[in-house]
Amino acid sequence: MSAAGPAVDKTAIRDAATILLVRDAAEGPQVLMGQRGARAAFMPDKFVFPGGAVDAEDAQVPLGTRVSPLCAARLEADGDLRAPTLAAAAIRELWEETGLMLGTPGVWPGTPPADWAAFAARGMLPAADALTYVFRAITPPGRPRRFDARFFLAEAARVQGDPDDFSAACEELSHLQWVPFARARRLNLPFITEVVLAEAEEALRRGGKPDSVPFFDNSGTRSEFRRIP
Repeated sequence: MSAAGPAVDKTAIRDAATILLVRDAAEGPQVLMGQRGARAAFMPDKFVFPGGAVDAEDAQVPLGTRVSPLCAARLEADGDLRAPTLAAAAIRELWEETGLMLGTPGVWPGTPPADWAAFAARGMLPAADALTYVFRAITPPGRPRRFDARFFLAEAARVQGDPDDFSAACEELSHLQWVPFARARRLNLPFITEVVLAEAEEALRRGGKPDSVPFFDNSGTRSEFRRIP
């Protein structure tokens, strides 16, 4: 066993990325959700979208397609991370937690990071152009985990393979399912997830192109709501 590294402050704000994967159905649009474990330190038992913290390796991941210019400008308007890093993190989290790939055929240069090895082995590169930036929220102080989370909308039609096949998913989320937006609100949701659902519905009504990106900013001593133009 290697020597323990320096202690990590788990209440510090970590960058994160989340995907709302959506598809059309007879009863209206559906969104992919799963349930966090009862013993999870962050949002136990809650139904959430696939997502998680940005890894250092995400900054080195080659993209098969680029983030759209508008999304890139909004992502980089008020933050330290580059848009490709956040897009890669979102696509990796979707892959890890659901087994679904937002990818495009391509060959990786060199050896991919361990978390991307299975993705690369299928001959795919991340398809960042599939993502639309729709929301940003920083977890308020006093929570056991704090994240600066960016939420992306993506169409299930961009998934490589069967969007109902979750066999390659890890065990972080259980009860993975496609949920109609109206029924999703009746699940055990975190408050911020309810808000993001409403904003995503509005974005879909606008053809998936929001006029601006809502931002719940809890980075300081006072909570602020503003919009990224």
